[in-house]
Amino acid sequence: MGILNDLYLSRKALAGFTVIGMAWATYFAQMPVIKASLDVSDATYGLVVLVSSLGAVGAMFLAPLAQRLAGPFALVFAATGIAAGFMWVGVAPNAISLMFALAIASAGSGIVDVLVNARIAGIEAQHKRPLMNLNHAAYSFCYAGGALLTGLAREASWTPIQVFSVLAVMIVGLCIVMYGPNIDQDADAEVASSANLPIGLIWVIGAIVFIAFLAESSTEGWSALHIERTLGGGAGEGALGPAFLGLTMGIGRLSGHVLTRYFSDLVLIALACLLSAIGIAIAAGASTVLMAYVGFAFGGLGISIVAPTALALIGRAVPGKLRTIAISRATVIGYCAFFMGPSLMGFVSEWFSLATSFFTIAVLLVIVAAILIPMLSVKLRNHA
Repeated sequence: MGILNDLYLSRKALAGFTVIGMAWATYFAQMPVIKASLDVSDATYGLVVLVSSLGAVGAMFLAPLAQRLAGPFALVFAATGIAAGFMWVGVAPNAISLMFALAIASAGSGIVDVLVNARIAGIEAQHKRPLMNLNHAAYSFCYAGGALLTGLAREASWTPIQVFSVLAVMIVGLCIVMYGPNIDQDADAEVASSANLPIGLIWVIGAIVFIAFLAESSTEGWSALHIERTLGGGAGEGALGPAFLGLTMGIGRLSGHVLTRYFSDLVLIALACLLSAIGIAIAAGASTVLMAYVGFAFGGLGISIVAPTALALIGRAVPGKLRTIAISRATVIGYCAFFMGPSLMGFVSEWFSLATSFFTIAVLLVIVAAILIPMLSVKLRNHA
């Protein structure tokens, strides 16, 4: 009954995580065919994604305003924006059109992500139950399912607009679940405005979350292309790359709560980053599709734990009335990586190779374990 109660408490946030997980899996699993239809280079495509990411960044800062203005419809309107943006992606005739379409989808996704994370933080504080890993696991499983279903649709010769139309119908259904007021955060905002937030701690944790999301978004966004272009896999095999990643991330996040009983948060994050770095490096240097699957699987297992554990850590480190805003600010820093990651991959791939792009991500994960974790340990001691 405990897990069922957790799912019930999280139902509105879970619907939001389902929307963004399915939506971006549907897009990234179709990235090879979408990119091919535009006939642009890796660098140009990366630039399109980078510019469109500005929509998400701006939307995240406006998420509290959107919540105040739209009230119980905030998540519904944002999710509808995601559906509309990806419908446009499905018929975008050129790179400029794709850029604006992705900006709309990114803006909606940014608002949904901030609001559902803030909602989970509030529910955790109210009910004294750990829910962050569960909800992030739901995102990963939905991403895996979305990528797998999209791969099957591609094998059946579905066009992008057909796939995105099904996605839009699913989002409309989930909007019924998402409708409703958010946890009241006015008291938190009032206290936070007059208190000294631990800015240094927030930035270090935000940087860790940023690199974790950078690794996640990069492998999600380019694993299919790596398998199909570098290793010569088919469309179905390419879609299995992000599917394996999403599935193992879901398994890893469900295991995260158990692992915290045996490892401290800092040790767990460091070990997870190293495991993910090894996995992504294996995928980068793979000579077969099977080896790439193994690499992405280990990469997903490791990286899955980092962001939820870091967000839960800052939630425990700050006073209760500052918890929501502290987690929100760290999330804003980290979320930028979801759109900068594919851009970074595109630029490095254009200048060097796609495999080099994955090796770059592996190096950044090692930097987290070797540099940022010791910095975080110092910040936590000083804050205590």
